[in-house]
Amino acid sequence: MKNKLDLVLYTRPTCSDCQDAKEYLASENIEYQHKNVGENPEFEEEMKEISGNRIVPLFAFYKKGIFGKRKLVKKLIGFDKNKEEIKSL
Repeated sequence: MKNKLDLVLYTRPTCSDCQDAKEYLASENIEYQHKNVGENPEFEEEMKEISGNRIVPLFAFYKKGIFGKRKLVKKLIGFDKNKEEIKSL
């Protein structure tokens, strides 16, 4: 990613917006870590800590801080309304 941000994408397999987001990221060659909330309840807890809810897709952008610890710098919920901002990040 341009600004050296790491992207973590939280999705559910039944979410069409999630599938569109994954296709878009692949078509733009944007690297990301995928977390399927439907397969792992721990991911859902992480998602709730980040955004305060269970809505997917959740895009969490991190940068590496001091001593290699990650710091959340931006979170976006939903794909269509955030597509341009996702691309810019």
